[in-house]
Amino acid sequence: MDYLLLPVFSFFIGIIVGLTGIGGASLITPMLIFIFQVPPSIAISSDVVAATLMKVVGGVKHWQQKTLDIEIVKWLAIGSVSGSLLGVAVLHQLRNSNLNIDNLLLRLLGVMILIVTFTALIQMLLVKFFPKVNLPELPTLNVKTNQGRFLTLLIGALLGFSVGMTSVSSGSMFALVLMVFFRLDARKLVGTDITQAAILLIFTSLGHLTLGTVNWGLVIPIWIGSVPGVIIGAKLCEMTPQRPLKLIIYSILMMVSWKLVLPA
Repeated sequence: MDYLLLPVFSFFIGIIVGLTGIGGASLITPMLIFIFQVPPSIAISSDVVAATLMKVVGGVKHWQQKTLDIEIVKWLAIGSVSGSLLGVAVLHQLRNSNLNIDNLLLRLLGVMILIVTFTALIQMLLVKFFPKVNLPELPTLNVKTNQGRFLTLLIGALLGFSVGMTSVSSGSMFALVLMVFFRLDARKLVGTDITQAAILLIFTSLGHLTLGTVNWGLVIPIWIGSVPGVIIGAKLCEMTPQRPLKLIIYSILMMVSWKLVLPA
């Protein structure tokens, strides 16, 4: 398929991201693989680099507005950057082995999208149909204590590793962690999530550049389409019902993830 269509597809994905908050990596990487027939290793690396620009722009904006928790950003980022670089190091080793790396990454990508989508879908359905259900609360992490810092580093490292390997969950899973373990208010949750992801993706992008699997012919068209799409999507967000839209998109992602895990 002609790559000239890539900005068009990226534009619509950008609208979805701005409209719903659903992570772009969950949509753009499968799009590159299924529609444009890009090998998974190239799709993942190119998507990581493409996503970095949007996250950095958003992170700077929230930094200026002071709508973030700088301590949580710091400790999560230390863990996630370390984990992501370890993930990239594993990819380096896999490239030097006799394994079919594209086949392996295809399944890893599918598993990560499945986990992220299933978690978000269950959370949304519980809020919609069982709003009065009192689920057991997990302990709140306090980054002012040594235990809180260690656990924050550990969680960041685990999620960062998955980002380094698959590009997925730089936003979705971290947002879930911030809601569950840190109880941040809505404004600081978004700002903390985006700023932490910006730091993570800067280093992850540098790691993927060393792999030699970043295709700038994909990255630049994705930027051209997705950046204005995100801006328009954010403006449409106030007037569009979120739950039906998210349910449709999550259902599509569930099917996409199964296709990745169990390719024909």
